Amino acid sequence: MTPNNISPIASTPATPYYSVIFTSIRAAGDDANYSAMADCMLLMAAEQDGFLGAESVRDSCGVGITVSYWRDLESIERWHGVEEHRQAQSLGRLRWYDCFSVRICKVERDYNFCRPADRSADS
Repeated sequence: MTPNNISPIASTPATPYYSVIFTSIRAAGDDANYSAMADCMLLMAAEQDGFLGAESVRDSCGVGITVSYWRDLESIERWHGVEEHRQAQSLGRLRWYDCFSVRICKVERDYNFCRPADRSADS
């Protein structure tokens, strides 16, 4: 779930920038507390210097992918060291995830497409 003030597709600056790809398999149960913590962490990340945006999906089997975008590696390291984030990570290992993987990547090229809003469906 994405909090209302965060776009589902992140608007990123010109390259280069960095992404953190968090792929996880959820453990069964405790959905309400997990969702509340995930929303809290996204809002807290959005307040961090260097945060550019995030995108997140989860399928019906519990596999999720969250990609967060950051200005530089230092911003990622600062976020990794935020105490509330570290506490959420500990809870994730104890309660919410069967497994996860974190990948940090430098984005050197990107491009996008958006259908014009005024385009008729009949065209």
